[in-house]
Amino acid sequence: MRFYNSRSGSADAPTFLGDLIDTLTERGRALLGRKGDRDAIPQLDLIALSELLLSRRGEASGVALAQALLASYDSASSADRISFLQALADRFGPDRRQVERAIEAVRKDEGTDALEALHAAAEPQRQELFRRLNLAPGGTGALIRMREELGGHIKGNPGLRCVDADFAHLFSSWFNRGFLVLRPIDWTTPANILEKIIRYEAVHAIQNWDDLRNRLQPEDRRCYGFFHPQLVDEPLIFVEVALTKEIPGAIGPLLDLGRTPIGASEATTAVFYSISNTQKGLGGVSFGNFLIKQVVENLKRELPNLKTFVTLSPVPGFAAWLARERKTEESACLDGASKEILDILDQPAWSDDLDMVEKVRDVLLSATAYYFLKAKDSKGRPVDPVARFHLGNGARLERLNFLGDVSAKGLKQSHGLMVNYLYALDEIEKNHEAFAEKGTIAASPMIRKALRADLPSRDLVPAP
Repeated sequence: MRFYNSRSGSADAPTFLGDLIDTLTERGRALLGRKGDRDAIPQLDLIALSELLLSRRGEASGVALAQALLASYDSASSADRISFLQALADRFGPDRRQVERAIEAVRKDEGTDALEALHAAAEPQRQELFRRLNLAPGGTGALIRMREELGGHIKGNPGLRCVDADFAHLFSSWFNRGFLVLRPIDWTTPANILEKIIRYEAVHAIQNWDDLRNRLQPEDRRCYGFFHPQLVDEPLIFVEVALTKEIPGAIGPLLDLGRTPIGASEATTAVFYSISNTQKGLGGVSFGNFLIKQVVENLKRELPNLKTFVTLSPVPGFAAWLARERKTEESACLDGASKEILDILDQPAWSDDLDMVEKVRDVLLSATAYYFLKAKDSKGRPVDPVARFHLGNGARLERLNFLGDVSAKGLKQSHGLMVNYLYALDEIEKNHEAFAEKGTIAASPMIRKALRADLPSRDLVPAP
């Protein structure tokens, strides 16, 4: 049901919307505090509500309108939501005339007032709209979901990128590290949060509650998550940690339900074996680097016996990259003999055949070393996204683990390869600066030795 369309300007629109605002304002915070009233708000024109919300100065009416808009968006059809997202791009950008006047004022006036006026004029109206929507109860979560939906339409409609950029700009401030709270997650954590840990785990799927208990309850296991005050029961990112006596080379033993736990005081190594972002709508807002650093500090304080901090990480894009190299006539890292050996990877259950495993091991590890040390994407960065994350945080590429993950997923995405990134606390800053400034990859001699010296010298064509 539509009561108003800003494009057609139906005659009863001002009266109806004025009455609606007055009613909601009178009921004020009492109405907003009752969950059932949200469903009672009728379906309204999203664009008209947005224009009204931007025009209102009163706090109570503004919050009520924001709530009405979010409720209408939530119950709108898919086509209407897409039209609204398109309108955000087309109709709620900067006012071009105001920007031109502000530019002209800057040319005539060297003072800071003119510059500030230009800055204000250049800000898209949708940013202010998002700020006002954020004031509604549940507004933060609703905006995150809105951006997630927006992301699904950008590929087919690049004009929406400006809206996505505005979301990213605001979220980077709203989810600043200063607002985030690090909380331990264990077997005593409320069930509604534990259910989300099961659902959001993105690296090594949690099969059931017994699997979850094995990752949270034993003395040699830890889990931490970042939470935001507006999303108190919603972890934004979480990391799972195993306390061990050595650097592990395979994920299976860490997740084995039948393993024998060790005492936390016996451990010398903290292993970050899974990091999962939970909110697609917060893509591009970095939490992981802060999370790892704070977890390291917490663990050092709690367990001074820990000396080594390392990851056991997947290599999600390796199999696809290697497939392209195997098809390339003049590969930068594979000659004809290597390609013939790698045909083994096309055999079913090759990882269960010891002869095949031994034949393919050295060639595969050499290609992996090239993948990490030489292969670049179109922007000149390491092609592997997990590598970019950890190297950017100052970690060192420490060890390649052949058949470290023999699950179906591990074999499919990386031919079973895993890698350890070492967070050597006295080298993190130096490694970070070298990577950020020069693209230098900190790697152990073991990995550099795996790189064949007789490979062609030409650079690898950037991966798509």
